[in-house]
Parts: sequence; structure tokens; C-alpha cells
Amino acid sequence: MSVRSPRRPLAALAGGLALLAAAACGSASTGASGGSFASAPGDRPRVLAAFYPLEWVSRRVGGADVELATLTSPGVEPHDLELTPRQIADIEQADLIVYLKGVQPAVDEAVAEHAADRSFDVAAAVTTLPATGADPHGEEEGHEGEEAHEEVGYDPHLWLDPSRFATVATKLGERLAQADAPHAAGFRSRAAAAAAELNAVDKELSDGLRTCASRTIVTSHAAFGYLADRYRLKQVGISGIDPESEPSPARLAEVAKVAKQEKVTTIFTEELVNPKVAEVLATEVGAKTAVLNPIESRPATGDYLSATRDNLAHLRTALGCT
Repeated sequence: MSVRSPRRPLAALAGGLALLAAAACGSASTGASGGSFASAPGDRPRVLAAFYPLEWVSRRVGGADVELATLTSPGVEPHDLELTPRQIADIEQADLIVYLKGVQPAVDEAVAEHAADRSFDVAAAVTTLPATGADPHGEEEGHEGEEAHEEVGYDPHLWLDPSRFATVATKLGERLAQADAPHAAGFRSRAAAAAAELNAVDKELSDGLRTCASRTIVTSHAAFGYLADRYRLKQVGISGIDPESEPSPARLAEVAKVAKQEKVTTIFTEELVNPKVAEVLATEVGAKTAVLNPIESRPATGDYLSATRDNLAHLRTALGCT
């Protein structure tokens, strides 16, 4: 039984993007700074973000001093991304690739092969959490995305903790500043402003979720480990970290048992995942459904910050927060 909705074909990046020569920057494993960008004098360095949250933070920090593009089109589940030849060429020619190892195996492979010295691995900028939430009764052969998470050993959905994402903004600003000295002050200033925004929304979440009747959230897939860890919630994922993994009957029975025992009133679904399984589970346990956005893709309206605040509102209603 599939829990996924049909995806729109991935659109290739628009043609005619400026070609920039490769240059040695920092190590992908440490996120450290390296040499200057290779852009010609007067040209803006080309920054390529792997998917929406990284695009958001790159735009906030880079501002008008970079030429920014993204690999993952709006409405496309990032884990599903398959790179076109044009996108691989973009990775080869960009000055900096901002990616998160463990989310998109195709991007991980292309970066390792073509841009290891021109990449900023967001996961290396913060302390990560271990990958948890997989279905122990799932199919033996697994799924490519789940295998990628197991290989890196951590949960990659770190942008769902705004305090960690603030650290990412600061370190990305420093990386850009050291690689492009003439615009260093702008990068550092915008990074500080982005970190302040993220720390402010972190405080809103902390205050809004401090006193709640329940602290258990049942989600379509286990993408909310950082949110749960930061705000003292208990996440119960129907599927594992990869939304493509299908829950076994044993897993569904286990989740239903927990939901009943803990009097869960809401089963959370996602915009990019077929809600059928969550809706059936909600009917079985006498709960309703609501959307909790993992913010993996650009919201139809608003941005990362507004989507985070929408999540807070939905959580407060579901958990009976005062």
C-alpha cells in the first residue's frame, strides 16, 4: 500500500545561467572556509542550494551579493530528486553548493564527485540527532532515502529547530565572508539578522509549547525529531524518517495503541504525502487530522518563518496548550 501521492516531474533549472569557474573553497566535512570564489571581478558568486530551507537561509545571508539558484522545484519532495544533466553541470560550475548530506542521495553523490571542495554541508555546522523513528517491522529491502539516513547516522531534518538553523545562518555567513572579502561585512550583517529572526521564532515556539495538556505528536513520517527534542515533545512517526517508507501492519497497530493510550486528538499529515494512511488511523483512534509542515518545500504562501508559526498554531490546538 503506497502512502505517497503522485509527484510532478522535476523541472530542470532554467537555461542561460552564468557559468562560473570552479575554485577551491572549504571542506565539505567541516564546513570550514577556503579560497576565494572564482567569479570574475564584478560578477556575483553563484550559490546553489539543494532544497527549500537551504535556499531560504542562503537567500537571507547572501542577499544581493550572490546569484542564488535551487536544485529542487517547489512542490517536489526533496527525497525524490533525480538530477538532470543540466543540474549536474550547474553543480560543477557553481562557486558554492549549500546542501545537507543525507537528504538527497543524488545530490550527495554529485557533490562528492564534482564539488567536494566547493560545498557547505549544513549538517556539519551543528550538533545533529541520531536517526530514529524507522519501522522495525518494515520491508527488508528498505528504501534508498532511508538507507542514506542510516549511512550518515543522523536525522537530517535539523531546520525544524530554529535555534540550530540560526547557527547554520551564522556559519554560512562566515563561510561566504571569508570566500568573498569585499562583501564580508554584508554577509556577516545579514547572517546576524537571520540568526536573530530564527532565535525569535524559537522563543515563540518555546513559549507557545511550554504548557500543554499533551506532549505526544503522531506524524505521517518521523521528520520532526528536532522539533520534538527542542520543545520537549514526543514524536510517534507512522513511517520512518524517509516519507517513502511504508508502515507495516504491525507498525500501524503499534501507533494506534500509543495514540489511544495517550489520548491523542490529532493525527498530523503533510502536504506532499498522501494522507490516506493517516486518515484511516485517525478514524480508528477517534482523532481528527491536521497538517504539520516539515517545510521541505517552499510553502504555497509565505516562507519558512510563516510556515514555522503555522506549525506552532496547529500544535497548540492539537496539544491543548495554554
